[in-house]
Amino acid sequence: MRIKNETFVTEFVLTGLTANPNFQLPLFLVFLLVYMVTVLGNLMIIVLITITPGLQTPMYFFLMNLSFVDVLYSSTITPNIMANLFSAKKTISITGCAIQMFFFIDLVSTEGMILAVMAYDRYVAICKPLYYAVLVNKVTCIHIICSVYIAGCLNSLIHTSAAFSLPFCRSNQINHFFCDFNPILKLSCKDTYLNEMLEYIVAGSIEVGSFFCIVISYTYIILALFKIGSSRSRIKSLSTCVSHFTCVALFYCPVFFMYLRPNSAYAGDQDSIVSVFYTVIIPMLNPMIYSLRNQDVKKALISELLEIFFLSRKCFNKFCSDMN
Repeated sequence: MRIKNETFVTEFVLTGLTANPNFQLPLFLVFLLVYMVTVLGNLMIIVLITITPGLQTPMYFFLMNLSFVDVLYSSTITPNIMANLFSAKKTISITGCAIQMFFFIDLVSTEGMILAVMAYDRYVAICKPLYYAVLVNKVTCIHIICSVYIAGCLNSLIHTSAAFSLPFCRSNQINHFFCDFNPILKLSCKDTYLNEMLEYIVAGSIEVGSFFCIVISYTYIILALFKIGSSRSRIKSLSTCVSHFTCVALFYCPVFFMYLRPNSAYAGDQDSIVSVFYTVIIPMLNPMIYSLRNQDVKKALISELLEIFFLSRKCFNKFCSDMN
């Protein structure tokens, strides 16, 4: 029986967010709205940074990559949630589940490292301004971001390969709304101690290491700000960090809650709510935080909107004159 179960498990069943049909349409509309805002907001950041000469700096280069990751991050999870809300049988193939897990782990670890790199960028800009052009030049930025993407991919490959090499003979029902690491481990009839250790050592090193990099960077930044005599200069320097620090707090609090604890502590319903926050809501909030709190982004956005408005009015006036 064990061999049969291990051999013929070809798909998993996701429990989803709710089985109540009265909640399905409202939840679908909410997730659809959130997903549209997420994609449009992050694409707006990417386009603004690409076409605005004043935003061609390392700080905004990393922000553009953060928005790019957020689009992929949200697209890995949210469309699947919406599809499953109206699906009678919320199934996903083992291959599809492995692919979803791979991209999820890849993107969440990549986002954490990008936030760390952005903290380092702010540290150099505030604490070592004379060396900024040398330490954070264009070539260095490209090398750093490529290293971040490669590290995220390798981290995900290790965990996904280890998880899907396990035999699944207890059940094929995942008590979650997507193929997350801990719910998958709970389905295995084999000891998952090695997988948990890999999670703590490899993934933990990346996320905790990134977090400590952020903490150390901001420690030096705060110490440097106290040495600035002018309160106006201090506030101006601090304002460049507020948006980033807000994104860091929103990202790391749920991630640490979810993954830096024993697998036995996993609680489906409670953890699903936390998972919705960091997989669906945070990618939507990041562009809002940067566009509302960052003066350069706001100025670029207003400038582009005004340009579009005047161009549209010019085209409309020309169309009206041609009609007459």
